[in-house]
Amino acid sequence: MEKRQELYRGKSKTVHATDDPDLLWLTFLNDATAFDGAKKAQLDRKGEVNCKINAFIMGKLEAAGVRTHFVRVLSDTEALVRKLTMLPVECVVRNVVAGSMSKRLGIPEGTVLPAPIFEFFYKSDALHDPLINDSHIEVLGWATRDEIARMKALTFRVNDVLKPLFAAAGITLVDYKLEFGNYRGELLLGDELSPDGCRLWDSTTQEKMDKDRFRRDLGNVIEMYIEVAKRLGVPL
Repeated sequence: MEKRQELYRGKSKTVHATDDPDLLWLTFLNDATAFDGAKKAQLDRKGEVNCKINAFIMGKLEAAGVRTHFVRVLSDTEALVRKLTMLPVECVVRNVVAGSMSKRLGIPEGTVLPAPIFEFFYKSDALHDPLINDSHIEVLGWATRDEIARMKALTFRVNDVLKPLFAAAGITLVDYKLEFGNYRGELLLGDELSPDGCRLWDSTTQEKMDKDRFRRDLGNVIEMYIEVAKRLGVPL
């Protein structure tokens, strides 16, 4: 597999073309960002830890019947993935109230929800990823009605797989975001699933083990990411 030109540089990853037009070369960076890039830092081993956690979780989801763009790990910080035509929306499931939901609705952070709540957000840093609904997505042409239904079903399926996986490791899956794209007529899970894109709390102490440690200047960011990996049984 040959790595070719850079196609995209995001806040935490770069994407390169390969000699196969259907496959991309994903590199996880040590860059840490928050508040749509307003806060930035370099954190040693972040790319490595996220790459390995993501590979582990994508493997668990594939085994449970959730098809993803992930193909295989190439190195400690690199992975080979299928090239998707991404939909410009983020799918969020919340099991516990935290972050923007707490601020938006005035519900205390840490409130356990009686059932998971699903939300759509428009993917736009310039607009700060505004909350949207099915009608916005369908009428504005961001996804079809069938794709909307499929994204919801897959996002809840991911919850069914990951909640018990993290619970067995003594971690509460508070919330997470997913992105989807089309590959040869099939909707697949794309992007990544790591402590950068989900909230993870210690089930006993409620200590934060995710990107909120960076957002809120709590310190020990990578140490907590490594702790997540160890509890899940991810080899580092």
